[in-house]
Amino acid sequence: MKNIPITKPFLGKEEIRSVKLPLKSGWLVQGSLVKTFEEKFSGFTNSPFSIATTSCTTALHIAVVAMCLNKEDEVIVPSFTWITTPNVVEYMGAKPVFCDIDLSTFNIDVNLIESLITSRTVGIIPVHLFGLCADMNPILELAKKHNLWVIEDAACALGSYYHGKHAGNFGAMGCFSFHPRKLITTGEGGMVTTSNVDIDKLCRVLRDHGADGTDFTHLGFNYRMTDIQGSLGSSQMDKANIILSNRVQKANFYNEALKEIEWLKLPSVPDEYVHSYQSYVCLFRPEDPSMENVNSLNDKRNKLMERLKEKGISTRSGTISPSIQQFYKNKYKYQPEDFPNSYIADRLSITLPLYAQMTEKDQSRVIRGLKKWNMKK
Repeated sequence: MKNIPITKPFLGKEEIRSVKLPLKSGWLVQGSLVKTFEEKFSGFTNSPFSIATTSCTTALHIAVVAMCLNKEDEVIVPSFTWITTPNVVEYMGAKPVFCDIDLSTFNIDVNLIESLITSRTVGIIPVHLFGLCADMNPILELAKKHNLWVIEDAACALGSYYHGKHAGNFGAMGCFSFHPRKLITTGEGGMVTTSNVDIDKLCRVLRDHGADGTDFTHLGFNYRMTDIQGSLGSSQMDKANIILSNRVQKANFYNEALKEIEWLKLPSVPDEYVHSYQSYVCLFRPEDPSMENVNSLNDKRNKLMERLKEKGISTRSGTISPSIQQFYKNKYKYQPEDFPNSYIADRLSITLPLYAQMTEKDQSRVIRGLKKWNMKK
């Protein structure tokens, strides 16, 4: 029986040819092909400046360095996100202050942010999770009111829009990922976007050992993307609209086919948002989830995922709640009930297979597997 993976990069002959170009030229490190990739990325996202890096993690690290994040500072981050988001704050000796999420979107609950702001708060890192933008207008209003910077964790958000504007263009910077699970891939890789010319120059210095022309003016890093990756990314950007269109089409197929399954909450897309569906993440909820029943529901969800695995259908949790991971739990003594919605999402989210070249036959297998699930098992 054919296995249906959780995702699959959209690669073809063009990508094979693209990685041969730097191999034939002999120029493998950051060069003209990375520059071309950056230019194409700016064109697609309508971002004035794009700075390629080795990963979204290093993009976020450069971004917080550029914002002069210091020890003892505090930065507000969502409590349901990949571990990178709080980690880059920790790298600087600062404290990530977790904020619970809105279960309807899986994104940071903007109604809770202001209560977390203290005299030590310097910034907010909202995450556009799974391809749906965070609610940026109230975040930006709070940032202006309290003189805070905003860096967008847009790892999942290539092709995502909020009120007609592409993700990564709201805060001081946006940071994107090119991991194989993302819309386009360079294997590993990231991008910083900004509209500020000074931030653009600083980020380019920081990614290249702190070198500015003939001198080393900053304590920098070796976060340079190779031309092999840049060439691959450039080829992928040529297909970005096709990849995005296919993913959205297949997400809509799920939306229509699964809408009558009452125990599965499908992805939400509020008005004036464009979801890029980096992942198709649902919430398993045969009854209203709460801290009292979440663990029993988690057992049922896991049985469902195991049953689908037996049928050759891969699934995953959406992402994690960093506050209950050992490092953060031990350091800050967090408990699951501190961020209940994030804990529920950690335990009850379920990601269905979705990729640009996925066939209707394979999607139908996933749909049948879900519809045949007996909730009494």
